Amino acid sequence: MPTPDLSCPSFPFSMRVHALAGGVVLALSSLNAFAQAEAYPARAVRMIVGFTPGSATDVVARMFAQKFTEAWGTTVAIDNVPGVGGAVGVQRLSKAAPDGYTLNFSGNGALTILPTLQSKPLYDVHKDIVPIGMVLTMPSILAVNNDIPVKTVQEFITYARNPSRKLSFASPGAGTPQHIAGELLKGLAELDMAHVPYKGAVLTDVIGGRIAMTIQNTGAILPMVRDGRLRGLAVTSLKRSPNIPDLPSIAESGFPGFEAVSWFALLAPTGTPAPIMSKVYQESQRVIADADMRARFTQLGLDISGKAGDEVVSIIRTDIEKWAKVIKNAGISMTD
Repeated sequence: MPTPDLSCPSFPFSMRVHALAGGVVLALSSLNAFAQAEAYPARAVRMIVGFTPGSATDVVARMFAQKFTEAWGTTVAIDNVPGVGGAVGVQRLSKAAPDGYTLNFSGNGALTILPTLQSKPLYDVHKDIVPIGMVLTMPSILAVNNDIPVKTVQEFITYARNPSRKLSFASPGAGTPQHIAGELLKGLAELDMAHVPYKGAVLTDVIGGRIAMTIQNTGAILPMVRDGRLRGLAVTSLKRSPNIPDLPSIAESGFPGFEAVSWFALLAPTGTPAPIMSKVYQESQRVIADADMRARFTQLGLDISGKAGDEVVSIIRTDIEKWAKVIKNAGISMTD
């Protein structure tokens, strides 16, 4: 439809007034949003983390919160709201005022896996929240107990296929990216292994031999692999991680295309002014560009991402479709 010529005498005067008034309101609204962003943050900011203090997500979130606090001169406080693999934290965010003063530092499980697993999702990931940007990615490591006589993924698969062995694999919990990665490998390799979800001492049980294999994020398991308490076989990223170059990927170990990484993103409630989200995003980019922070991320086995919000939206949609197929094929439910 062509744009009406408001200067045309034949155009009704009342409609010209309404149209011009609407334009003024829109312009004032835009100016107000930019003014809010310029003044932001004028008070303390709450950053919700859907996991307990000391968890990988919490540790990394606190690194960003500290840097934000230093840059803005205003406290950015972590609010731990654990539950349902981070979903309770995202739900809390979705109900917050969209003013930039409540953010969420989330792992991908709550955004790409749990919406499929839950019969009644706690939020609509496409409508209730908006990604500000992805900041870091983190592969997991497939590792075995040292008494398991294997050194490669293919050797482990051959070992595990022996019907006389009733092996199991552990993950940080049902519905976590590590659990789903294990189910993907089981399906591709045609393995019959029971999944054992944990909330705590999973690595202790693998080290002790009560569990044969585990898939854990690098932040949790890398120290045990480096000091020899567990034998790392491969990483779950598509290619080798630059932080752990000596470990092959599962993809190059006989399963082309295999990829199951964790990633971290900053989120805001839908409706948060774009200029404010842009300011938070730009600050996050300064954090991941900082040399000292990069060194700390490397130590934790984290890779830099830096993807913008619109890219994250696309990734979420693609990953939901990908993991929904794995979940359906494996028959996984929230009760597993």
